[in-house]
Amino acid sequence: MVTYNLLAYGGRSLYSRCSLFHSDFTHRNQADENHLWLMMSGEEEENAAELKIGEEFLKAKCLMNCEVALILEHKYEQLQQMSDDPMNQVSQVFEKSLQYVKRFSRYKNPDAVRQVREILSRYQLAEFELCVLGNLCPETVEEAIAMVPSIKTKGRAHDDDAIERMLNDLSLIKKFE
Repeated sequence: MVTYNLLAYGGRSLYSRCSLFHSDFTHRNQADENHLWLMMSGEEEENAAELKIGEEFLKAKCLMNCEVALILEHKYEQLQQMSDDPMNQVSQVFEKSLQYVKRFSRYKNPDAVRQVREILSRYQLAEFELCVLGNLCPETVEEAIAMVPSIKTKGRAHDDDAIERMLNDLSLIKKFE
């Protein structure tokens, strides 16, 4: 019998120790490992389309790429002011992260970034839903539902007209940025 550390299902940072026979473990496929984890943890399977994403993720504060870009740009400016040679202070990971969020940010103006969060917050979206819509900027209701299926689930007040209004509000911000 061999003891393994199994990383949690879904990329979560939790882990559990379990003992399995080595031959049993090596013949399991990924679905079996996920099922094993769920049985051991007593948790139900996660499904973002139905907003079953785990309590810790529902409570987490998510940031859109444009918000991260503003934060990293501010930090970069601080580092430049603190040193005559700012490259000594900035790691390659920091630079690559800044380049990435700047490249994929749909909104550049700090006021526009604030307005996007305010508009999306009015629709009582979960944090991750807000960030997905803010990052990807769907143009049609069908695109929005395909990207974030949970906005159309039962018991939520997001009909096609409300989603269309939300997308129109976002497009106005982008147009006047």
